[in-house]
Amino acid sequence: MKPAKPVKAETTQRSMRAATLAEIAREAGVSAPTVSKVLNGRADVAPATRTRVEELLRAYGYHRRRSEAARSPLIDLVFHELESAWAMEVIRGVEKVARDEGLSVVLSESAGRLTPGRTWADQVAARRPHGVILVLSDLDDSQRALLTSRSIPFVVLDPAGDPGADVPSIGATNWQGGVAATRHLVELGHVRIGAISGPSRMMCSRARVDGYRAALETAGLPVDPELIKAGNFHHEAGHRLGLELLRGPDRPTAVFTGNDLQALGLYEAARELGLRIPEDLSVVGFDDLPVARWVGPPLTTVRQPLMEMAEAAARLVLDLGRADRAPGATRVELATSLVVRSSTGAPPA
Repeated sequence: MKPAKPVKAETTQRSMRAATLAEIAREAGVSAPTVSKVLNGRADVAPATRTRVEELLRAYGYHRRRSEAARSPLIDLVFHELESAWAMEVIRGVEKVARDEGLSVVLSESAGRLTPGRTWADQVAARRPHGVILVLSDLDDSQRALLTSRSIPFVVLDPAGDPGADVPSIGATNWQGGVAATRHLVELGHVRIGAISGPSRMMCSRARVDGYRAALETAGLPVDPELIKAGNFHHEAGHRLGLELLRGPDRPTAVFTGNDLQALGLYEAARELGLRIPEDLSVVGFDDLPVARWVGPPLTTVRQPLMEMAEAAARLVLDLGRADRAPGATRVELATSLVVRSSTGAPPA
């Protein structure tokens, strides 16, 4: 094998046109079969050689032709955390579409990281699935380039941050959901309304709290920073932050939580403090998971159409991979709606 050459300055100019595998191989100082191995995610390539070839693929903006990319009958579904009934609703939606298309679903978890590790990207390149769906996750630039060069389409479901104008995504009307939840509490007569949110770095968390603020301001009520607590989307955060809110000297009479799991944690906090729901405390969740209707009392919540969102993401990623079918809108928000049950009522006299 020839020694690797340094990246030439003229690569940027030549990247404006399509490059062949032979040209990339010649500039990398390797054979065309070696470049093909890198494209196919094969492990029998030296790390330095792989890095060199990947750099040139990105520099040229190389896109593998669909005809040369035999795909596995798979959809890769990636979660930043694979927990709770929330994830199950998403899995069910993607599997429904995959089953109708004769495909299987591969599940991955990035252990709480919003960006999967490099090993994951190499594994996806080797599998060559029909597409990748990232849930509350995103890709870094090198991972996007790797998937793009292999003609593996990807869609972000419920983006953690702004995915960028060129990244297909499916979300929900989180801001409007926050407005609807808070307006409901205001109309019941509540004045001191708390909020427990998810991670502030997540776009959906910020949008829900922004909707809460907007509804209070529209009603002429003050937004008290002491009544807004940020945590994560788990039971424990709802319990811990709920205790902080409810033990205060001037506790809220209602709380809007960032998801249903937080609401269930808040239920336990209220029970420990001897508060009744809804007589002493009204609670509104977000998601409308199946458990919401079975807890006592049944939970008022904002329905996020998780299965429909997952189905839309699966259809979009498959359409993106079909040469004969141009997708419609590639940035979609599905509507949320308020589901009123028994956990909300008028504030105590």
